[in-house]
Amino acid sequence: MTISISGRVLVTGGAEHPHALRRLRSCFPQIDWVEGTGDGPSLALKTDPARPEGSYRIVRDDLNLTLTGGPFSGVIFGVEDLIAQGGSHPGRMSLPLAAIDETPGLTYRTFWTWDHSTNWQLNQIGQQEIGVFNPHGKPPGGFLADYERCIDFCSQNRISAIVIYGFLRDSHGGIEAGQELCRYAAERGVRIIPGIAIGSYGGVYWEGNSPWNLATWLKNNSQHAATLEKGVGFQIADLAFPLNFPRSDYTLSACPSAPETIRWMEEGVAWLCETFDIGGINIEAGDYGVCGCERCALRRDNPAEAARRAETFGDYWSHTDMAENFPRLYDRAKSIKPDLWVYSEIQWDNILDPVAHEAQRKLPEGGIYQHTTNRSYWSRLKAELTRDYVGTLPTQPNVLRCQFACQWNGDERTERYAFNGRTFADMAALCHKTGMEGLTVWGEPSPYFATVELSYLAYARFSWSPGLRWDDFLARDAAPRLGGMDAAREFVSIAEELDTHQVMDPERLKALQTRAAAHRSGDNAGRRWLSLEDQIARRLYMGA
Repeated sequence: MTISISGRVLVTGGAEHPHALRRLRSCFPQIDWVEGTGDGPSLALKTDPARPEGSYRIVRDDLNLTLTGGPFSGVIFGVEDLIAQGGSHPGRMSLPLAAIDETPGLTYRTFWTWDHSTNWQLNQIGQQEIGVFNPHGKPPGGFLADYERCIDFCSQNRISAIVIYGFLRDSHGGIEAGQELCRYAAERGVRIIPGIAIGSYGGVYWEGNSPWNLATWLKNNSQHAATLEKGVGFQIADLAFPLNFPRSDYTLSACPSAPETIRWMEEGVAWLCETFDIGGINIEAGDYGVCGCERCALRRDNPAEAARRAETFGDYWSHTDMAENFPRLYDRAKSIKPDLWVYSEIQWDNILDPVAHEAQRKLPEGGIYQHTTNRSYWSRLKAELTRDYVGTLPTQPNVLRCQFACQWNGDERTERYAFNGRTFADMAALCHKTGMEGLTVWGEPSPYFATVELSYLAYARFSWSPGLRWDDFLARDAAPRLGGMDAAREFVSIAEELDTHQVMDPERLKALQTRAAAHRSGDNAGRRWLSLEDQIARRLYMGA
């Protein structure tokens, strides 16, 4: 049972939360949302800094609502909940009878992206789908066009943050575009988190004529260039084909043992925090090679580092570099913006084999420590990761980052457009069960593709409510978008069969195409089925 409001509704707190009021006016345009006080139905929007970030409470007294949100995003997320429950009538909004009190199950819920391969605005040229050292090939406005759509999705689905590698480039607007994107995101309760690496990945300003761009700095300070032990690049065992790393300014790196390098990085981080309304920083040690100069070799001459470097990824990064440099960047950022989320990459497939614990004990409490997993290592985590083990890690708090269910694992087809919903649900559940406090997944392809949309929705729902049942997710989120519960189960069945088999008999593909085509219609449900039908048609055209 619900009750409804219509006509005029008085709103307080709208000036502090302009996007919340904007969303209400957009979704219920025939209600007269008026800022002010007086008699009649009312809505009060308030922030309580004592509440967990993103959480909210909605209480009703007759036709008067009070929505109290935690800092940064709670009011926005609460309004989105009201909209979801409010019904589809433009002039009447249903109200819950009972109070609503929501807190996210996982605190840190983040999309990971590169600017060049984030394709949310589909009607522009320049789309790319993989790579780390790529130019941005879209028109200058393409960066904002892509990310504003991504931000809108995150805001409406309670996804907290977006990591962006390639946040600053002259070619897509430089400082002005970055400032506008941060303003747009902050208003919608989404943290923008630029990605940087210590002495690599372009510094703070990925590409352009900036003193904070690494290539620009090294042209004037060439004595501080790194001497990489091996050629630039890395390979991933769970990816079916080798990666290519052409030499360019993008692949330059600076020696992490040079005091001048870390001082330059510190000043760059300070500039980043002071110039942009960012919500955090994602910092890594770099993962495409380590400096082998005499100073670096001496500094890393310790048993833990030697043991780690004997592992599979020993030539790609150094935990000693991370432990000695990350705290300085963390402290500088936090001294300017204490509420930042500062992620530190602990790199790949090593949370169960922490041979660098001594180095990790030097990392500051309060950083968000991100442990990346490829697909085969995920199988180990499901079997071996426990709450007791996570509690003993020297880094706290900890989050998991999914490096599969995207273009970086799998066969030549890529998992980027696969239906990854069950994977995200399982990862969220394991994180919650073991005391990991967040989950990061790739968020680059557009949700125009229904398999991607439903995967993102599963990530959003299960990271918020890790105990959610799969059938309840299908009923609430998939069924209304696909034409009913039977249609939702049919869609998942077809999509998962396609994902399982790289090569399929053409007759089987035709049978699946016929099943998908039976749901074709002129509405949004039909459009989603058409995107699945197109996947099948392309495979038939290619003969597999």
